[in-house]
Amino acid sequence: MKKLVLIAASLAFSIPAYAASVTNSDDVERTLVVTEDGTQSQLVLSAGETVEFCGGGCFVTMPNGDREALSGGETIEISGGRAEFK
Repeated sequence: MKKLVLIAASLAFSIPAYAASVTNSDDVERTLVVTEDGTQSQLVLSAGETVEFCGGGCFVTMPNGDREALSGGETIEISGGRAEFK
């Protein structure tokens, strides 16, 4: 039984996190509104900052007001106040 628990634990920790990332290429702070599991929060990005978020799926409202559904793994770059998916 102990061996089974150890195997399950090692598998859980060996699975890589699959999160979206966003980079703010602008020279001003930008804010995204992230809704995950029914909870809404603000993700504030300083100029030049890159952040990983949304590990299990979420909705994101971009700086220009566009709203996108993310599943994780997306790469977003904010430039000129607009978000571009890479």
